[in-house]
Amino acid sequence: MLKQRRRRVTIAAAGMALLAVTGIVASAGGSSAKTAESIANRSNSTASPIKHLVVIFDENVSFDHYFGTYPKAKNTDGTPFSPISSTPKVNNLANSGLLVSNPNQYDPARLSPAQALTCDQDHNYLAEQKAFNNGAMDKFVENTSVDSCTGGLYGAPGLTMDYYDGNTVTGLWNYAQQYAMSDNSFNTTFGPSTPGALNLIAGQTHGAQAVTSVTHQKATDASVVASPDQNGVGTVINDPDPAYDDCSDKNHTSTNNLAAVKGDNVGNLLNDRGVSWGWFQGGFAPTTPYHGAGTFAVCGASHANIGGASVVDYSPHHSPFQYYASTSNPHHLAPASLAEVGHNGPANHNYDLSLFDQVAKNGTLPAVSFLKASEYQDGHAGYSNPIDEQHFLVKTINEVQQSKDWKSTAVVIAYDDSDGWYDHVASKIKNSSHTANDASICSSSTATVAGGYQDRCGPGPRLPLIVISPYAKTNYVDHHQTDQSSITRFIEDNWFAGRIGDSSFDARAGSLSNLFDYTSSNNKQVLLKPNGSIKSITPIKRGRATR
Repeated sequence: MLKQRRRRVTIAAAGMALLAVTGIVASAGGSSAKTAESIANRSNSTASPIKHLVVIFDENVSFDHYFGTYPKAKNTDGTPFSPISSTPKVNNLANSGLLVSNPNQYDPARLSPAQALTCDQDHNYLAEQKAFNNGAMDKFVENTSVDSCTGGLYGAPGLTMDYYDGNTVTGLWNYAQQYAMSDNSFNTTFGPSTPGALNLIAGQTHGAQAVTSVTHQKATDASVVASPDQNGVGTVINDPDPAYDDCSDKNHTSTNNLAAVKGDNVGNLLNDRGVSWGWFQGGFAPTTPYHGAGTFAVCGASHANIGGASVVDYSPHHSPFQYYASTSNPHHLAPASLAEVGHNGPANHNYDLSLFDQVAKNGTLPAVSFLKASEYQDGHAGYSNPIDEQHFLVKTINEVQQSKDWKSTAVVIAYDDSDGWYDHVASKIKNSSHTANDASICSSSTATVAGGYQDRCGPGPRLPLIVISPYAKTNYVDHHQTDQSSITRFIEDNWFAGRIGDSSFDARAGSLSNLFDYTSSNNKQVLLKPNGSIKSITPIKRGRATR
């Protein structure tokens, strides 16, 4: 491990060569400035004007599900939306002629704001591959559609095909208008939340070991680890809870096996560079604190969604750093002080979401912040919805834009998986897999099996991706291909952190740099109302962002 750590520092010192590949322009000062710095003070040593990155990682949305008719909304209900006349064309259902005569069993139908609470769709690794039907994208109804469910949620035949427009997801459409979005960004692999979260922070879903719930003895469990080797190490394709989390297994009231992941993630790389970072998640603060050996912290906080259903805030399998012993906070300990947030300490970079609100208001954002909403606001069909999600997005992004750090900040809105919602675009398979867990789109592909690690087939479904920043291009649509691990790569490149290695997809990920213009600031603070409409557009306070 020591040799690997030293290798990363060497790569970081050779940052100019690394950045030449990704298109990011190195900042003034170059490597001579970096070598003079101490390891503990490298958060501001960046390859771009971006000194603070905030990644809002929401749940379970395909691109067409939210942007299928962008920028044209029906405007018969919900929040009115009028597009900027110069809005560039996107690759969506409307522009592809797929709203009618769709090759699937049902044509797509518009979902109104009154239908915001819907059934959760099937978004398993194999089901999504089957829905793709070797790239024909015409078997979604048979493989991912869940047309009816309990709890008073909306359902209809062929529900998986349906979409929202700017009368419901108004905030996202306005952010896309005012800043930059991609119409060619994908789930790194097929499958549900946990693989998406692991790909976000490591570009890697291999390296997992199934362990028992309390004692962490090695176990054999195909629902936790797919295609294990002789040592039981394999790939995560489902949603097992993390081994290093007291709140796993429903606060350890059940005894399902857990997943422990070996290897490195971007948190390790940032620690090696002395760059501040944190994962902030709703409900992470325990309602019953850890009281020492033989006890567990309990995560019991909950909120009601717009339908009145009570939803537990914290989901362990949405918390990716808890799968790694090196970057976990098993007992959900609080930081010793607000000044510790982003730095080493008892919380080990894992915090309750409320602490992000505090550091944003204080103007002490970590260099890299990952945000996961409480479940009722994370956008996941079945227990959340786009309206509750919008409330979280608007509140959080307004807060960031009103902070003193805004002039050097980028916010990335990304998603962990598609939920199985229909999208009409299939990427060419770049990493194949040949097991019983794979359909022919993956098993018949001649693409490499990176590292020989099976069950990492991808890219999977197309997902929304929006960049909000003083340095984001304005009303811009990027068509260059990216995926979840492109966010990992941006972090690595911007903070000279090197690569994760071990066949991580960060090495092949497309760059986010096309969404930015680092030559000048757009000098905009765009505040939205809770319904997603524009409240104000004003110049950034304290003048233009400068490097």
